[in-house]
Amino acid sequence: MAEYQLYCFAQSGNAYRAALMLNLIGADWKPIFVDFFAKREQRTPEYRQNINEMGEAPVLVHGAKKLSQSGVILTYLAKKSAKFRPEGEDEELEALRWIIFDNQKVNGFLGPHRFLRTLAKPPGDPAVLAFLKGRIDGNLAIVDKRLATRPFVLGGRPTIADLSLAAYLYYPVDEFGFDIAAEHRNIGAWLARIKALPGWKHPYELMPGYPLP
Repeated sequence: MAEYQLYCFAQSGNAYRAALMLNLIGADWKPIFVDFFAKREQRTPEYRQNINEMGEAPVLVHGAKKLSQSGVILTYLAKKSAKFRPEGEDEELEALRWIIFDNQKVNGFLGPHRFLRTLAKPPGDPAVLAFLKGRIDGNLAIVDKRLATRPFVLGGRPTIADLSLAAYLYYPVDEFGFDIAAEHRNIGAWLARIKALPGWKHPYELMPGYPLP
């Protein structure tokens, strides 16, 4: 059995953060498919009781531990592997600041926009999508400005803050309806730097469940 098991599915940017981290650190890991769309497995009583009471993926299993929430998983793996780890209190706090910003402001709007546009049946209301797009543009501009003065979010090397912020941005342009890398050039260059890291793989290569039936 692999050292780590990750409950995940290909369309989840939250799960991709954890899967990408596992691959980049060279961990011995295995994905366990969560049938989010057809069976809504994550909402079943069995899943809530045995895997994650919050009814969400990803969940990382490491021995007797079951960890949920991608920021927690990234932090745990960084400490275990000593890779992509913020160093010292100031960096730890700064990484946490950007991970929270990502969860609230980047993924927090980009994830629902992509879901409503591409995965929901029927698709979301155009007015709602337009509202979300406006918030996405403003929040990505903050990240783009940050990356104008440094190659990675905290400075000269990639950390879990980068892996958190970048994860959703690798999904195909046609799923968003706009080209993030083209509209935000510093983000585009940063995504290319992360993509060049040994072990990088696209979410649809790294996790099961693509394409949808």
